[in-house]
Amino acid sequence: MARRKNKKLQITLVRSPIGYSKKQKATLKAMGLKRVNQVVVQDDSDVMRGMIDKVSHLVTVDEA
Repeated sequence: MARRKNKKLQITLVRSPIGYSKKQKATLKAMGLKRVNQVVVQDDSDVMRGMIDKVSHLVTVDEA
């Protein structure tokens, strides 16, 4: 697992997961996102990048 040193990602839920699969809802929950416009800061890792890729249509990502 390639970890980026001390990098953080600021992830914002911009669309509601209503109408999307249970897997995508579970991914958002695992990321710590519950409400639209909620922002969480997570470590930049391959695992988090994979999760973001799966729900990229629901979130925006900025480097913090």
